[in-house]
Amino acid sequence: MKAKLSLAILIVCSCFSFSPVYAAGQALGSCMVDSMTGRERKETARWVFFAIAAHPEIKQYSQVSPETKEKADKNLAALVTKLLTEDCLEQAQTAVKEEGDAAIIGAFELVGEVAMMELMMNNDVAQAIGSYARFLDYEKLQIISSEN
Repeated sequence: MKAKLSLAILIVCSCFSFSPVYAAGQALGSCMVDSMTGRERKETARWVFFAIAAHPEIKQYSQVSPETKEKADKNLAALVTKLLTEDCLEQAQTAVKEEGDAAIIGAFELVGEVAMMELMMNNDVAQAIGSYARFLDYEKLQIISSEN
């Protein structure tokens, strides 16, 4: 049970961290990303959003019900299981043999990046991200490019 919890924590943390990815971990991550459907990438992105929305500073801005979060957890668990035991079993076995837990972490970092890119590629999200720029003080910012 403790090993299962450790693996779960490892996978979750890897979606939000940035560690070096070596060849076998990269191959596993590529296999996982290539094996995911568009729907699965969106579900993963949704899960990442729900996880971030649990932060006390952000929670007030999200209305994620416990039932919705649990459904997302179950979907992610099924996806992780499928990716590691069916779609990319050979790559997972090789990666763990050659690189240990670091391979799993690196592979899930890639999955997390792809999930975030799935969100960022939406025009509404891109506009929301860039909307702060209208409040920048461009006159002051010219100091960056001016010569001293």
